[in-house]
Amino acid sequence: MEDQGALLVTGGAGYIGSHTVKHLLQRGEKIVVLDNMVYGHLDALPMDRVTFVQGDLSDAALLKKVFAEHKPRAVLHFAAYCYVGESVQEPLKYYRNNVAAPLTLLEAMHAHGCKQFIFSSTCATYGDPQFIPMDETHPQQPVNPYGASKFMLERILRDCEVAWGLKAVFLRYFNASGCDPDGEIGEDHSPETHLIPRILMAVTGEADSITVFGTDYPTPDGTCIRDYIHVMDLARAHAMALDHLRAGRPSTAVNLGTGRGFSVKEIIATAETITGKKVPVTYGARRAGDPAELVANPKRAKELLGWEAQYKDPRSHIQHAWNWMTGPRKGRYAK
Repeated sequence: MEDQGALLVTGGAGYIGSHTVKHLLQRGEKIVVLDNMVYGHLDALPMDRVTFVQGDLSDAALLKKVFAEHKPRAVLHFAAYCYVGESVQEPLKYYRNNVAAPLTLLEAMHAHGCKQFIFSSTCATYGDPQFIPMDETHPQQPVNPYGASKFMLERILRDCEVAWGLKAVFLRYFNASGCDPDGEIGEDHSPETHLIPRILMAVTGEADSITVFGTDYPTPDGTCIRDYIHVMDLARAHAMALDHLRAGRPSTAVNLGTGRGFSVKEIIATAETITGKKVPVTYGARRAGDPAELVANPKRAKELLGWEAQYKDPRSHIQHAWNWMTGPRKGRYAK
């Protein structure tokens, strides 16, 4: 491919960031990863193929050095805290990391003429669903500090476009899941809160059981319904968003989902089929702020980016996660 200059990937040693790095390297991109390693894993990166810089987005001197040395032409921004419950308990931690720190990044971009930004955003910017499936016209009324922090940065990026011509694509994920189909990298948060790995940890004995929060929702089986989007589909979307901006097309926001929803009980049953093991389940009360159903309308992503999910059945998500968890796991990443 034509040399388009280096890409700066913030949070590139994390779950979605590392999968996106793998995909971008397969396209022949030059990658500089900046990660403070609070949640990242060095084992998730091919260190011989990327330039790795350990540091924080709020370090203006470090960012000045990175931009001066590597001259990135675009930024893919994954560096955010993403635990909804924690954001309610520690809002300032989330606003500091997810809103204040990126201001230093944007100042460095502006100073060095870097005007392309791919933002790892979230459907949490919408808040409680007013209609299903949710498209990009849905009002943005986040109900927790995590969603609010992402919404604030979207607004800041729009203001930067008016002020100095920054172009951005906001990728609003629904429920990220799955692992690299090759089994080289996977999902390993600490603490782990995502449903599929929690289920598989219960199967392997790494967790005592999986807790189902609420069985009295207005859904067919009483449990929450979510739109599960495979991490490699997310990785492809970032690359296609980059192509969109490189072609001189306008800033935009798109939902990333499959357009199909699956309940918690359906995911558990599918995991039992794939693993051949019974999932130990306990039942708890509803969690505050959990909507009954979240499903994307991904039509705009297909129209504007040419993107469509390839892994629409969560069986593949669970199978890939199970393969990684029970395979060599080039990490169960050491911390």
